Amino acid sequence: MEPNRKFLLVLISILLLVSTACAAAGPQATATATNTSAPPTATKRPTSTPRPTATPNVAATQQFEAFYSLLDSYEQKGYLSTTDGTARTIKPFNEEWAQLNWYQWWPEDTVNSDFVFSGRFKWSAAFSSPDVSGCGIIFGLQDNSDHYAVFLDKSRILFLMARGSHVYNVGKTRGPGRVSYTLPAEADFVISVKDKSAYVSVDGEVTEYTLSQDQSTEGDFALSLLSGTNKDYGTRCEITDMILWTAK
Repeated sequence: MEPNRKFLLVLISILLLVSTACAAAGPQATATATNTSAPPTATKRPTSTPRPTATPNVAATQQFEAFYSLLDSYEQKGYLSTTDGTARTIKPFNEEWAQLNWYQWWPEDTVNSDFVFSGRFKWSAAFSSPDVSGCGIIFGLQDNSDHYAVFLDKSRILFLMARGSHVYNVGKTRGPGRVSYTLPAEADFVISVKDKSAYVSVDGEVTEYTLSQDQSTEGDFALSLLSGTNKDYGTRCEITDMILWTAK
């Protein structure tokens, strides 16, 4: 069954020029999910056939082991206050979007003020020199659409805060905040949020951001896609190997 997906667009073209500029929020639209798959027909299991022994998923086990090792290292570095929490995988994401300087998102879960998300980002564009665009996430999404958004572009990390009808750049506290990729590109992406601080890791290099004291990081969590061109399919994003951990 295909999950319900809420599509919300915010105009951000002016933001990319100055860090404190804002733009008006775009119109909202909601797509109604349709169940395109019929339930499978039950097949009676032969009584004479013994049930096979379950085979452990080695790849999944290794993925979680690596993730919890990452949590331990993040706690030691001060990126987390605890490693006591719950983790779950998110099924692979594959979407494309062709509306220049707009983004949309697909809700997945809720998070509190301390969480970690990791995934493998792969993105491309139908135009050889697109505007800032790529895969991303939304967190702290409220009923009034206030939220934070983080996108990985071929040359930078774009960290945004949306409040009311305005969207602002969140300036880095320390770290590079810059990357260098040739499209199509792929990278390991991790974000750790600890109260009012966020740490974004791209292929192991971390940039720290200080968040607003009066905007919540708790709320809905979503996968997102920012388009950098109107041409053809626009920007395409694939996210795999995803784990979302939330502190208790």
